Amino acid sequence: MPLRIVLVRHGLSSFNVEHRIQGRDDLSSLTDIGQTQARTTGTALQDLTFAAAYSSPLGRAAETARLLLEAQGQGLDAQLDGGLLEIDLEPWSGLLRRELKDQFSAQERQWRQAPELLELQRANGSTYRPLEELMVQAKEFRQRLLGRHAAALADDQAAPQTVLVVGHNAILRCLLLALLDLPLSGFRRLRVDNCSISVLNLTSSGVQVESLNGLAHLGDPLPAKGNGARLLLVRHGETDWNREGRFQGQIDIPLNATGRSQAEAAGRFLAPVTIHRAYTSCMARPRQTAEAILAAHPGVPLTSSSGLVEIGHGLWEGRLEQEIAEGWPELLADWKRAPETVQMPEGENLQQVWNRSLTTWQRIAAGLDPDETALVVAHDAVNKTILCGLLGLGPADIWAIKQGNGGVTVIDYPDGAEGRPVVAAMNLTQHLGGVLDRTAAGAL
Repeated sequence: MPLRIVLVRHGLSSFNVEHRIQGRDDLSSLTDIGQTQARTTGTALQDLTFAAAYSSPLGRAAETARLLLEAQGQGLDAQLDGGLLEIDLEPWSGLLRRELKDQFSAQERQWRQAPELLELQRANGSTYRPLEELMVQAKEFRQRLLGRHAAALADDQAAPQTVLVVGHNAILRCLLLALLDLPLSGFRRLRVDNCSISVLNLTSSGVQVESLNGLAHLGDPLPAKGNGARLLLVRHGETDWNREGRFQGQIDIPLNATGRSQAEAAGRFLAPVTIHRAYTSCMARPRQTAEAILAAHPGVPLTSSSGLVEIGHGLWEGRLEQEIAEGWPELLADWKRAPETVQMPEGENLQQVWNRSLTTWQRIAAGLDPDETALVVAHDAVNKTILCGLLGLGPADIWAIKQGNGGVTVIDYPDGAEGRPVVAAMNLTQHLGGVLDRTAAGAL
């Protein structure tokens, strides 16, 4: 991971509190809570050394960056970059949300349902699509950022270089889409809260989302739940084979001592959350993890599903990567370069895992009432295929998603199971120690 990007949204602003549209105008400022959030975020990032920091020049973001970096203690100043300006909502700026619904009802509905198609009119009479403009801006900032840190990206074996990016809700979502090469239709599939921390790892071969919208450093384990059902997707705790880098697949390896501690930590992390139902792969390691989490939720039923079992690695199961490289060198290279093309010898391919895991996931989501929260505990490849499907990625993109042992992901369905899912948070591992995911790399 030669280039690590840490994304932070500005702290709570006066317009956030008043439920006003902020957009690109510099009319709001950080509240006392927002200032505290910025300092707390800086303290949470003290273990990291930043090669550079970039911020939107708008006051609420620039002040967040300043307070964060002061608390972080490295003595770094943020470079202000117009590429991180918030979306231009000129006709709406300063309006209360209820005023927006009253005065621009059709456009407000368009913004909620398909924001990439929203058209607004500037004071000079010209018509524009604000989200399309913002995506162009995000891609231009991405190119400048990668150009500034090209030397780090040139050597995949080099020590990682870490940069901080402080911005706003819409621009950070567009930047995530740009880095993942996703269309604007995915804008509403992502959530970025005030002073949340998201981590991306870039190499010469692609982008990996390590975590998204982490808030535990601010005191709340998860983003606030709105209308609609919520699913908590967790990867099982560590096994000895994870630690050894051995392909385990459908061999039923139990948790080791570290894995049991991770499961218990996930249980403490999720103890304040109301859980109504729980589902697990029928294998031992996810079931043990689920049971540890549910210790704080007595009476919650736990259902096993074969659709959530790990990918069948076939003849690779039980082997170290070095052993696989000796027996199947070309196939292993394809697995790393183009995993969607690989048929595991006497095992499965990713499309088969994709079909059964997403079918099972959708069935679970469809069975929930709008006020319910369900826990789902599964495996690395299963979780990755589910998340790729929810984000609009494909089987070829599983390496773009990280799932740490005991990591927690949050998926919301504000419009029901048939509506657009929202990845409210992904691979939260702060309950396991620190902002970065330091769990075993495993063999997958």
